[in-house]
Amino acid sequence: MEDLTPTRHSSGWLFYVKAAFAVSLGLMLLGIFWLPADLWVKGYLSMGLMFAIGSSITLSKTIRDDHEAKRMINRISEAKAERLLKEFAD
Repeated sequence: MEDLTPTRHSSGWLFYVKAAFAVSLGLMLLGIFWLPADLWVKGYLSMGLMFAIGSSITLSKTIRDDHEAKRMINRISEAKAERLLKEFAD
């Protein structure tokens, strides 16, 4: 049977992921700020960036939740099958 114990990430990995996100967001916003364009263009690009980030977070969470649900359904199905086989063997 598959082990469903969630694995924890190291503190180094968590720091790297958060730092990479912060640096990439900061540099992108800095690039938009220094872009030689009108204010409305900069605002449009900034809103697009924020929407893309929010959509990416929602997509990754939805995919993860779906994966976790499938793992749980499979685990329940396996437990039912084992119980039936045990009852049949007795």
